[in-house]
Amino acid sequence: MGEDARHLTRVLRVEAGQRFEISDNRAAWLAEVTEARGARVVFRVIEAIESPGFPVRITLIAAIVKFDRFEWMIEKATELGVERILPMEAARSEKGLFEAARKRAERWGRIARECSQQSRRTRVPDIMPAARFEACLEEQAGYRYFLDERGAPPLLSLFPKRRTAADEVAMMLGPEGGWTDEERQSATLAGWLPASLGPLILRAETAATAALAVVGSAWMAANSLQ
Repeated sequence: MGEDARHLTRVLRVEAGQRFEISDNRAAWLAEVTEARGARVVFRVIEAIESPGFPVRITLIAAIVKFDRFEWMIEKATELGVERILPMEAARSEKGLFEAARKRAERWGRIARECSQQSRRTRVPDIMPAARFEACLEEQAGYRYFLDERGAPPLLSLFPKRRTAADEVAMMLGPEGGWTDEERQSATLAGWLPASLGPLILRAETAATAALAVVGSAWMAANSLQ
């Protein structure tokens, strides 16, 4: 029922007998429409669909950039299997974006949900309320990295030798202007490891996509060997 049902009936013009893949954010099933009217669509479950698990649990902590690019980042992070996205205000974040981010929470959640459906994800990533840098440093994970182009070791070299799907990784991404020296020091003192994606300066959304792909691939490769 609700908006999703209206979309099915008014936009897609679904009819009884059509089949769809449906999910409750935990599991997925193949189901057949038995009734479609207005804001009400009724399904009959036919069979469960095997949903591939993610190789690692990833939280992306990303400094808020201009919203069109941040939304692109949400799309790609969702496609790459991130579990949580935490928008962050850093010292060099563009002024006004942090306050405006509160009004975008619903839209960002909708983008993540739509991308999850397109990617056939069973679970939609959580879009957390925006937080300031100091609060984000307190995020807990077994492995915590902050991307830094200034003399940091390659990200891939920092991964543990033994990796499992139960591992939790937090990836922190700075603003376009980069980290301040004070932020670097605070992150290091808090136990975050500086990591590099190479010698080139990347846009925020490019860095996020590359980092998540590296983490996911490294853990997937390790899991396949076990």
